[in-house]
Amino acid sequence: MPHIDYSKYAKLSPFELKDALIGVASSKTNRLMLNAGRGNPNFLATLPRRAFFRLGLFAIAESELSYSYMANGIGGLPKIEGIEGRFQRFIAEHQDMPGVTFLGRSLSYVRDQLGLSASEYLHEMVEGILGCNYPVPPRMLRISEEIVKHYLVREMVGGFMSPGDFNLFAVEGGTAAMTYIFDSLKQNKLLEEGDTVAIGMPAFTPYIEIPELNNYRLKEVHINADPHQGWQYPDEELDKLLDKAVKIFFCINPSNPPSVKMDDRSLERITRIVKEKRPDLMILTDDVYGTFADDFRSLFATCPANTILVYSFSKYFGATGWRLGVVAMHKRNVVDAALKELPKSDRTELAGRYASLVPDVAKLKFIDRLVADSRTVALNHTAGLSTPQQVQMVLCALFAMMDENDDYKRQLKKVIRRREAALYRELGLPAQSGKNEVDYYTLLDLEDIARRLYGDDFAAWVKKNVAPTELLFRIANETGIVLLPGSGFGTLHPAGRASLANLDEYEYAAIGRSLRAMAEEVHETYLKKTKSKK
Repeated sequence: MPHIDYSKYAKLSPFELKDALIGVASSKTNRLMLNAGRGNPNFLATLPRRAFFRLGLFAIAESELSYSYMANGIGGLPKIEGIEGRFQRFIAEHQDMPGVTFLGRSLSYVRDQLGLSASEYLHEMVEGILGCNYPVPPRMLRISEEIVKHYLVREMVGGFMSPGDFNLFAVEGGTAAMTYIFDSLKQNKLLEEGDTVAIGMPAFTPYIEIPELNNYRLKEVHINADPHQGWQYPDEELDKLLDKAVKIFFCINPSNPPSVKMDDRSLERITRIVKEKRPDLMILTDDVYGTFADDFRSLFATCPANTILVYSFSKYFGATGWRLGVVAMHKRNVVDAALKELPKSDRTELAGRYASLVPDVAKLKFIDRLVADSRTVALNHTAGLSTPQQVQMVLCALFAMMDENDDYKRQLKKVIRRREAALYRELGLPAQSGKNEVDYYTLLDLEDIARRLYGDDFAAWVKKNVAPTELLFRIANETGIVLLPGSGFGTLHPAGRASLANLDEYEYAAIGRSLRAMAEEVHETYLKKTKSKK
């Protein structure tokens, strides 16, 4: 491999470094490049998509009813009167088409299980999929919000909360949610330059970088998960939250990249800290991988008043291109309470900022300020996630809720866990296991792998003589495999992140074989060098 100056890559995000690694990995002809660095899954939920497109055909027919006397492709706004009867006829006439039966069952579920108006649901879905109106309310369509709230109760909070306890803001995926939240916290004087934010580490790299940007210039305190404790946060790390200088605790649960959910001990300790010592602490949790975990419970369930929940449909439903996400906040929360406690001068300034929205700005909730800030306040009337996106979100949520035996969930878990088993089998090591493992990603701890394969002395030699970034480039060059550097996610040990979601099982087996062959090669070099010294 030609000499490369690795220092020039030192400040790059893992996602930018990935492009350089791909260039090296794909540079040789007649060799398959395996990019295990991508988090984008290669699986997706097909039934809610089939339903989406079938619903679109019904919606077009509803629109054309208004101008049926014309033959020039003009439609009108759909009418709610009689819509349920027309829909039932559509279902009966097209029941042999995949996705149509699901649409009929979804109507029954919304009416009979969720207690919502069937006609209002259909009218909202038809208008939504046509995209013929601005999102109203801009925070989220009314029936859509109720359905997605039921989904979140099922997947994130269980019996700890009911759908009536919280509100949702539909957004363009989890990353948009984070952007909006940090911006609104700053705009509303709840996070200011020099304030301290605690981050659960390791973490998705952009979330580490956001507080450091000139927009915010926040101080960071790292709450470090311990790989020797199954990537859980030790008590002494969580106790950093006792420091009243920490304004907000930000975490990803299950974690990225260790892919482990918080255990009951961690949840209980954080809950106790909040209840007994830090009732003012704000918590921001990104739970996108929660649906891959067994018996998942969010911090939103145990600390509802303190927690802002971000959930994205991207990974579980294979919908990264759809950009579907929500922000959830309890109706009685510490963020709204903190707004009321701001100095009078700040409250006066904010009253001016939001004066065009409501007569009494003091009563404007933070989640509604999020919506306004997402459109620079002045354009609040055109805020909101596009209505076709909200329709697809609803259909995904209904698909999951109507799958009473969790067949889809079980299949996805089986797929990614078989991939993990194949990788580690060919590497010659047992796969990671444990009730808290999610397995969407796996962290290949380079020092630990060296130790388990060839012992402590070899591991120490690798750590001293092989730089982690150099090793990733060597892996890319010699095997065609792309891994992302764990250090870019805040790991304290040299590691490579491999996604278990974006390649097929045989390809993960190939990755395991290639990494094992390379380890043997490096070990041979080690033996030669140690013998020559003797």
